[in-house]
Amino acid sequence: MKAILYDVKRCKGCMKCVEACCVSNELSEEGSRACFTREGLSDQRFTTLTLTEDERFVRQQCMHCIEPSCEAACIVGAIRKTPEGPVVYDADKCIGCRYCMLACPFEVPRYEWKSNHPFIAKCQMCVDREGGPACVEACPHFAAEYGDRDALLAKAKRRIGKHPDQYRPKVWGELDAGGTCVLYVSDVDLDEFWPGNIGETSIPEMTWPVVEKTPFLFAGVAGTVSALSWVIHRRNRLAAEKAEGDENDAA
Repeated sequence: MKAILYDVKRCKGCMKCVEACCVSNELSEEGSRACFTREGLSDQRFTTLTLTEDERFVRQQCMHCIEPSCEAACIVGAIRKTPEGPVVYDADKCIGCRYCMLACPFEVPRYEWKSNHPFIAKCQMCVDREGGPACVEACPHFAAEYGDRDALLAKAKRRIGKHPDQYRPKVWGELDAGGTCVLYVSDVDLDEFWPGNIGETSIPEMTWPVVEKTPFLFAGVAGTVSALSWVIHRRNRLAAEKAEGDENDAA
């Protein structure tokens, strides 16, 4: 299973990874502009950098979870976890329901709000790109590496063990949310970086309260729409019958 290892200590915030992502995915130039905020991700920006309170740059992108909740929440199979590692998205199957956005604990999937036919957009780890992810290839400071997840995890732990005074004793993504295919090592604490309390529970299990309600929510919405349609149709029919009666009386 492939993964990305990202070293926060080495990142200089040059944005080359963001620019490469935008070019590789044919996104708009607006998406590659510097925007060091939590809201940096968008339908035109699959990779971004967040400037933390410790003045460190932390990359944000799809975490490509080992057990992705977005896959479990998708009612049409538009999102799937590949054996190679990336969590990929098929726009041809997507119906724009946004259940994946509700289910993702990392708050990654973005909606195409400006589109007349909006769908979801997110990083796919350049699954079809020869040479691996463009963001990794573009990094001039070797802050990102691409390879086998087990090998990268072992490398991360060796780096921490060799320089215990320079790194925190944790590989973020090893166990978080059941494990991810984007791993982090850092000289500052990243726990506050994750949205909410992620924990080590596998993602589908953690988000099951949302997933299990999906069919009922869908049925509830469909029922409400059907009821409103019946009421409106009945009201229009009664109004038409009354108007016809008034015309007959006038004649």
